[in-house]
Amino acid sequence: MAIPAFLADLRAVVGTRPLWLSAAVAVVLDGDDRVLLVRRADDGRWALPGGILDPGEQPADGAARECLEETGVVVVPEALASVDVSPEVIYPNGDMTRYLVLVFRCRPVGGEARVNDDESLAVGWFAPDELPPMVEAEHRALRQARECRGAARFEWQGTERP
Repeated sequence: MAIPAFLADLRAVVGTRPLWLSAAVAVVLDGDDRVLLVRRADDGRWALPGGILDPGEQPADGAARECLEETGVVVVPEALASVDVSPEVIYPNGDMTRYLVLVFRCRPVGGEARVNDDESLAVGWFAPDELPPMVEAEHRALRQARECRGAARFEWQGTERP
C-alpha cells in the first residue's frame, strides 16, 4: 500500500515515532442492506473501505474518495455514525500510528464494485448474515452505522454514547 506523499515527507522528519492521523471509513449499505467490503492487500483482512485523510480534506469527502479509489463505487455520505480512536498501530517497518477514525454511513449512487487499486485483493457486497471474518473494530463500525439515527456514537469516560 502506498504511503501518501505528505506522510512520507513527515516520516522523513519524525522517523517511526508515533503519529496521530485522521482516517475516514465508509460503511456503504445498498437497498438490500448489504455492506460493501474490501479485502486488504497488505494483510489479507476483510474491511470497510477507508483510509488516511489528506491534509485539509473534509472527512466526508475523504470517505467518498477512499471508497471510489478502493472499490469503484461512488457514494454519498449520509451520516457521521461514529468517532473513535484506534489502538496503536505498529507497521512492519516500525512506523507507529494512532488514528482518529470518523465512520460515515453512505449510500451507493454509481459505479460498479470491483478491485479499483493496488490496496485491495477483492471487493464485494455482503448480507448481514454472510459477513467474512473481520476484526471487532470493523463489526463495531458497521453496527454503529446501521444503528445511526441521529447523533454520532462516541466514547466518553469509557462508555459509548449517546
